[in-house]
Amino acid sequence: MKKLLLAIGLLYTISHATQPAAGTNQYLLKQSNKIHVEWRAYKTFAKIGVGGTFTAVNYTPAKLEGNNFKELLVGSKVQIETTTVNTDDPQRDKTLVTFFFHQLSKTTIDGVIKDIHADPYVKGKPRTGIINVMFTMNEKSLVIPMQYKYDIDRFSAQGTIDIADFNALPALASINKNCYDLHEGKTWRDVTISFSTTIKASLPDDSAAK
Repeated sequence: MKKLLLAIGLLYTISHATQPAAGTNQYLLKQSNKIHVEWRAYKTFAKIGVGGTFTAVNYTPAKLEGNNFKELLVGSKVQIETTTVNTDDPQRDKTLVTFFFHQLSKTTIDGVIKDIHADPYVKGKPRTGIINVMFTMNEKSLVIPMQYKYDIDRFSAQGTIDIADFNALPALASINKNCYDLHEGKTWRDVTISFSTTIKASLPDDSAAK
């Protein structure tokens, strides 16, 4: 009987040792080394949005494979070449480069993912949460919280920056002066920023990638 009990105890220990620890995720995620960055600025007192992208964006993932979003994304870096702004209007692009981006100390914007916090998972719904990204623009670095969503292999996030927080009000005044009539004298300080990338995942419906 004693030997039987010892055998049962040994089997129990082995079976539990091979299981993932509570709160971990044993499912593999694979992300792309490509990222798509978009922005939307606002003009006139009606706050009309004008959006665009950048054609030169260098993304350096922390890892291409991981067990959860934090492991996969935290530490990932992006560098945006602002002179490659694209609004589908070449004249507008030239104006933005000359009267805004060239008024900044550098022609690049850098981003580093610092942390990520998942919301409680709701079965059948996209995974959501907050991802904290440190942006460096005009020699000023700030951590900006962005709301993320993960659904059908697409990870996307969106947040808002205030141009004044990056000591860029002179650049804002420059573009507002040049576009005074088009903007009806009002160019807003807040800019919506967003990014998306592809992440392939093997996750059961009731799991939570944190």
